[in-house]
Amino acid sequence: MSPSSPLYITFALYILVMIGIGFVAWRRTRSLDDFILGGRSLGSFVTAMSAGASDMSGWLLLGLPGALFLSGVSEGWIAVGLVIGAWCNWKYVAAPLRVYTERTRNALTLPDYFTHRFEDSSRILRVLSALVILVFFAVYAASGIVAGARLFESVFEVPYAQALWVGAAATIIYTLVGGFLAVSWTDTVQATLMIFALVLTPIVVVLSMGGPTASLALIEQANPENLNFFRGASAIGIISLMAWGLGYFGQPHILARFMAADSVESIPAARRIGMTWMVLCLLGAMSVGFFGIAWFQAHPDKAAMVTENHERVFISLSQLLFNPWIAGVLLSAILAAIMSTLSCQLLVCSSALTEDFYKGFFRKNAGQSELVWIGRLTVLLVSLLAIWLASDPDSRVLGLVSYAWAGFGAAFGPVVLFSLGWKRMTRNGALAGMVVGAATVIIWKQGAWFGLYEIVPGVLFASIAIIVASLLGAPPTPAMERTFDDVHDELRRAGA
Repeated sequence: MSPSSPLYITFALYILVMIGIGFVAWRRTRSLDDFILGGRSLGSFVTAMSAGASDMSGWLLLGLPGALFLSGVSEGWIAVGLVIGAWCNWKYVAAPLRVYTERTRNALTLPDYFTHRFEDSSRILRVLSALVILVFFAVYAASGIVAGARLFESVFEVPYAQALWVGAAATIIYTLVGGFLAVSWTDTVQATLMIFALVLTPIVVVLSMGGPTASLALIEQANPENLNFFRGASAIGIISLMAWGLGYFGQPHILARFMAADSVESIPAARRIGMTWMVLCLLGAMSVGFFGIAWFQAHPDKAAMVTENHERVFISLSQLLFNPWIAGVLLSAILAAIMSTLSCQLLVCSSALTEDFYKGFFRKNAGQSELVWIGRLTVLLVSLLAIWLASDPDSRVLGLVSYAWAGFGAAFGPVVLFSLGWKRMTRNGALAGMVVGAATVIIWKQGAWFGLYEIVPGVLFASIAIIVASLLGAPPTPAMERTFDDVHDELRRAGA
């Protein structure tokens, strides 16, 4: 492929714009608060779009369309669970977390919040939660780098070893330079590109087939079971797919967007924007895979493009149906999805190393400029570790990604929910919930009992552990109870 081809040019322009945004954000980044949370300055629109883009990785444009293409509408249960979980996260976590983190010594990270929320002078909560973040997100970031490398390898036919660095370099640069503002602003651009691609592509596919009726006939012709929402589904299977929504309450990169909102009053509008974006994107992604069945049924001579790898259905349809310049823009949406999630993961890891280890244990009185530069250095270090993990795409460590979502959801989700809504919760309850949740996910994954997704027992047992450990120990201090009451008074005044 020539460097002057539309694909090269559109990808290059997209990457240059992202890096340019990073350098604009550089000028607004003067303190660690700016670098980690953007000075809590995000308005409703940026908060919503950034939260959405950081949530939906390349899975949205590759994995989900591929699943629908392979099995039909029965794969849509996971989208139902994700929508319910995301809405509950916006409704019941976003505003309380925004207020609580500001009242607990302006906590910048989840470990920082847990430490001050429960007055943990031993700092064991800080260490444990930061370690959970670093371990899971190092692997998560590696998976994002692999996805980017596979995209460049597939589209531009470059060797994997080179694609690895090309796919990661731009994300590393703008995250390292611009910190949270760069990540949030680029997320907004990326989220816009993603929804454009996912709304336009299925519309063009359906129109090229002669409309919805003709498309559905071809899909039924390929396999009548494609239209069966309960195809091969058991009760446990449906519960497991929908249980993905439970993971939202414990994802640090999504929760950070709530913490960074400019005020609690911005949250309701952000929720409406974010949920509209999410529903349209999920419907678009499912439609690409679902109506892709019809297109390749009508064009069997092209079916080889997706036979070996059904996750290529969006890539193939973009290349087959659109002008090369439009196809370049659409395929850039895949890179946008990958970069938006990867940048958030790198920044959360950097935040844990800088705020929770470097400042928390080694340099308590470090100046703001020093902390920002340490934050940038740790972005680079985590990036290099992730690239090293990703250098072997078949490495067993990357298999951990399959339950990293469950790990965060079970280890942090119940702790976050109870900490925001139950005054009687204590530090020991938080510790017990974190340990039991993470351990249950790991153990259940190995046993794979009943075929039930490990996040379900993880969240259940963690919640029980929180309640039991909190009630068995000493009650919260009067200061902790006053802060809890103050937070909920503020939420009532704000109508949140």
